[in-house]
Order: sequence, then C-alpha cells, then structure tokens
Amino acid sequence: MAVRKDMRLVTDEEKAEIVRLHGEGLGRNEIARRIGRAQRTVSIVCAAEGLVFDVTMTEEATRHRIAQLADRRAMLAEALQDDAERLTAQLWEPAKVYRIGGSSNSYTERRVDEPPADAKKDLMASAGIAIEKSLKLVPPEREDLEGLAAVDQWLRGMMPGE
Repeated sequence: MAVRKDMRLVTDEEKAEIVRLHGEGLGRNEIARRIGRAQRTVSIVCAAEGLVFDVTMTEEATRHRIAQLADRRAMLAEALQDDAERLTAQLWEPAKVYRIGGSSNSYTERRVDEPPADAKKDLMASAGIAIEKSLKLVPPEREDLEGLAAVDQWLRGMMPGE
C-alpha cells in the first residue's frame, strides 16, 4: 500500500491561512504554493469550509488557449496548402534528371522539359498528402442548413400570395 509523502495533519493556523488566502481571491494552486501544501489539501480544507474557487478565469484561459490552437492549425493548414500548390506546379516545370550507375558508377544528369512520369507520380502523392492533412486540420465549412431554412422562410414571406 502506498504511503503519502506528507502525512502531517493540517493545523488550525494553516486552515485559517487557507481561508484568508481564499478570501483574497487566490486560486487553489497559488494557495498551495504559498503554504507549502498539496493542491488536494487546499481543496479539501476549502470544501470543508464551504468555499469554492472561481473558475471563470480558468474557463476564459481555456477558451483563449483553444482559440490560439485553432489559429495555429489554420496557419499550418495554409502552409500545407501552399506546399501542395508548389508541388503540383513542379509537375509542368523543367526538371533535372540524373542517374548514378554503370560499370564505373558514374553520375550523369540532363535537363528535361518536365519531370518523368515516376517523378510526377511522387509529386502528386506528396501534394495529395499535404492537401489531405490541410483538410483534416481545417475542414471546409459546410453550409448552415438551419440558416438556409430561415432564409427560405423569409423569402417565402416576401413573395406575393404567400
């Protein structure tokens, strides 16, 4: 059976300090840091005293973080879309083809008007992956069907004889 690191009982002075700090509007984690106790200890003492913590700041911070992550996903999706466009543009641009081999294991290269078929296949596969990942990060918006239904009703109301 596991034994807790800190089996000290909470003193009346510590309880009073927890209640006082809570009254100042400090959060559970900050109170725990200041008194040198675990967050769970602070939560138990506060619950026993009928005190609750204001979670609006935590909720707001969470909403803000979610919005930041959505923005970063959108930027990454845009970069992947740009990559896909650059890759597909290469399908029709002049390219350099090379080969290493032969009995002397020599390197040869030449310029061609556009990449050979196998290179085009690889470019298309890479572009497809970039597009797929972009769409997963930021799916295309679907039409708001409820919104359209409301517009349809409004239009019907505007029509004569309706």
